[in-house]
Amino acid sequence: MPNPRAAARLPEWSLRSLARRLAGLALLLWLSAALTLAAARWVNPPTTAVQIERRIQATLAGKPYTRRYQFVPLQSIAPDLQHAVIAAEDARFYQHHGFDWQAMEIAAEGDIHGRRLRGGSTLTQQLVKNLLLGTERSYLRKGVEATLVPVAELVLGKRRILELYLNVVEWGPGVYGAEAASRYHFHTSARRLSRTQAAELAAILPAPRRRRPERMARYSAIIQQRMRQMGW
Repeated sequence: MPNPRAAARLPEWSLRSLARRLAGLALLLWLSAALTLAAARWVNPPTTAVQIERRIQATLAGKPYTRRYQFVPLQSIAPDLQHAVIAAEDARFYQHHGFDWQAMEIAAEGDIHGRRLRGGSTLTQQLVKNLLLGTERSYLRKGVEATLVPVAELVLGKRRILELYLNVVEWGPGVYGAEAASRYHFHTSARRLSRTQAAELAAILPAPRRRRPERMARYSAIIQQRMRQMGW
C-alpha cells in the first residue's frame, strides 16, 4: 500500500530537482555569454543578438530585411565620430568601470519629474545588450546584464569596448556599425566623416530606426558643444 506521506513529499522533491536543473542551465548560459565576451577581445563578432532579433522580427512580419554590417578597426573610424558618440551617450566612459552611477541618478530624477533625459546606460552596458541580450526589457535581462558588464570591462578594456560598440550598434533599419552607417547615410567611409556628420550620426543613436541625421541639427550642435567642453 503506498505511503501517503511519501506521496505528499514527491512534489516538493520534484520542484527542488527542477530548480537545481534550471539553476544549472542558467549558470551554463551565463558562462557561455562570459566566454563569448572573452572571445570578443580577439574575434570580431559575425553577428549580434540584436541583428538576429531584427531578422526574426522582419520574418514574422513578412517584411524584407537587408543587413548592412562591416566590421572595421577603430583606426578606420574618424576620431570625431568616436568623440561624438562618447559625448552623446557616455560622457564619463573613461572614468567609470562599466556603470555610471551619477548618470543613473540623474536619469532616475528625470523620470520622477517627468523630464525626458538620456538613459543612464553606459557604452559597456549597451554593448553587452547589443551583443548578447537583445532589446527585450525585463528585470531578468537587466540582472544578467549587470553581471556581465564587469566581465566586459575586465576582459575587453576601454579601447576594445569602444571599437566593438561602434561596429555593432544599430544605426538605422538593418544598418549596424559606423562603416555601414557612414555609407548608408552619407555615402562615404567612416574614416572620412566630417565633424558635423559625426555629430549627426551620434544624435540619432537613441532612436536610430526613426531618426535621420539631416533632421538632427539642433541636437548635433549640442553634441559638438559637449565635444569642445571635453577637450575634443
